[in-house]
Amino acid sequence: MHPHHPVRPEPAASPAVRRAAVLGSPVAHSLSPVLHRAAYGQLGLEDWTYERYEVDEDGIGPFLDGTDEQWAGLSLTMPLKRAVIPLLDEVSATAQSVEAVNTVVLKGGRRLGHNTDIPGMVTALRERGTVRAEHAAVLGAGATASSALAALAQICDGDVTAYVRSEERAGEMRGWGERLGVRVRTAAWADAADALTAPLVIATTPAGAADALAGHVPARPGTLFDVLYDPWPTRLAAAWAERGGTVISGLDLLVHQAVPQVELMTGRAPAPLAAMRAAGEAALHARTA
Repeated sequence: MHPHHPVRPEPAASPAVRRAAVLGSPVAHSLSPVLHRAAYGQLGLEDWTYERYEVDEDGIGPFLDGTDEQWAGLSLTMPLKRAVIPLLDEVSATAQSVEAVNTVVLKGGRRLGHNTDIPGMVTALRERGTVRAEHAAVLGAGATASSALAALAQICDGDVTAYVRSEERAGEMRGWGERLGVRVRTAAWADAADALTAPLVIATTPAGAADALAGHVPARPGTLFDVLYDPWPTRLAAAWAERGGTVISGLDLLVHQAVPQVELMTGRAPAPLAAMRAAGEAALHARTA
């Protein structure tokens, strides 16, 4: 796609249609359309559509400018979660706390930014039995890592150690900790195997980045929350499960952040969690079959 031809939303065919989409780059792998369409089916929203668009930082402004009153909302993946913030009329306190917006509600000509990753993480952890953690480790330092720190602010009683690749990233994570009220210690990525002894480990790294840690899983691991879902299982998640540890997947996060997204965009609650999860699991299984 040529950079001087920004992606713009196509005009809708019918005025009754309400529209939503996931934007990002890359975005082809996203299961968000599967989850949102499953929700629309259960909620009887027959005129709602949900698509995916390949959009980068340069394209998000033109895309937003091209939306009309038929558009209800957008899900944002990387690299748009921070880039979108200056383009919004209002940003929720949760999203402001980590400077990351993954949900834009389009209503009455206004653009409202939310972060459903944080409550999604907390709900996914609670669902698998992690209500409190004595201390925790975070692998990585991007937008998802800052959302992980915000989730840990609600459930972690002690220190969080962040394993990062550069001193610049270490400084950023300590800064997030100060803002969020979490005691963050930082350590070099070379020592990331040490993270695996924590009772709760949240892996926020890109696909393949934590594969080398699979050989360092302790004999009695605690809980691993790996935010990836494709490919799944990751090598680390597979090794963790083999040792009997609890594994929470990126699909768990995707479903639990999509539930409040659907509610915010449609104004209908509760969103159908079971149907959304089943649709996501079926789609993921079809990919790996």
